[in-house]
Amino acid sequence: MTMDYRAQTVLLTGASSGIGAAFAKALAARGSNLVIVARRAERLASMADELRRTTDARIEAIPTDLSAPAAASELHQEIADRGIHITSLINNAGFGSFAMFPGTDPERLAAEIAVNVTAPVHLTAAFLPQMRNAGNGFIINLASVSAYLPSPRMAVYGATKAFALSFTESLWAELRGTPLTVFAVSPGATGTEFTTGMGPDAGVLTAGKLRTPEDVVTTALHHLERRDPGPAVIDGRANRLGVLMSRFMSRRRSALMMARVFDPDRQSPPQSTG
Repeated sequence: MTMDYRAQTVLLTGASSGIGAAFAKALAARGSNLVIVARRAERLASMADELRRTTDARIEAIPTDLSAPAAASELHQEIADRGIHITSLINNAGFGSFAMFPGTDPERLAAEIAVNVTAPVHLTAAFLPQMRNAGNGFIINLASVSAYLPSPRMAVYGATKAFALSFTESLWAELRGTPLTVFAVSPGATGTEFTTGMGPDAGVLTAGKLRTPEDVVTTALHHLERRDPGPAVIDGRANRLGVLMSRFMSRRRSALMMARVFDPDRQSPPQSTG
């Protein structure tokens, strides 16, 4: 399809770093105006300043903690008060915990669900009417390869991403035939700050070759520009292959396999000394 980026005003959450920052730079470079949202006000302001210096896009920065109960409604009101009409939405904000479920702080898990599940649903509901009337806009939700597989030690995070994928696929079907393009993009291990603060054993998630945030955004925008984009796209050939192979495994075997993959005490292969 032909995407008129210059006609877009995109609400982008989690925009201060990682995949969100890569989305912000790519879209602003294409001429899209942005409303960027993140919890860390200073980082968000720095990103806004950079985009204003390097592009001619209109940039509005609104610091918001999406784990707060009224965050989505307050953000919707703030955007309305500024006279901004949103045409597209990227629900990118999210975080996870890497630890065994028993003993994990319930308040942290509640915040994880609020940011990863509740906020995207509420933001989509709040802005959908104006996006449908705007023309050829889009909704992109960040899922994860974890949406397709069990995620021992990330049980709640994996469940939130499975929700994101299912929600998006259903929304895609409901909005077929409207001017809106809807899909989920699922990254695997990516070189971002995602694992910071997840727990002392989270380094196991970044073992091996990592994709970059720019890789993920390139995958998403290529999918967006397809003639008839499907409801989901997985970033990276290895990740796509891994998900495909998992479909031939029983749920029991998948869960046991991922428990080994995410076990921080698993033995590393011998290192060559030659």
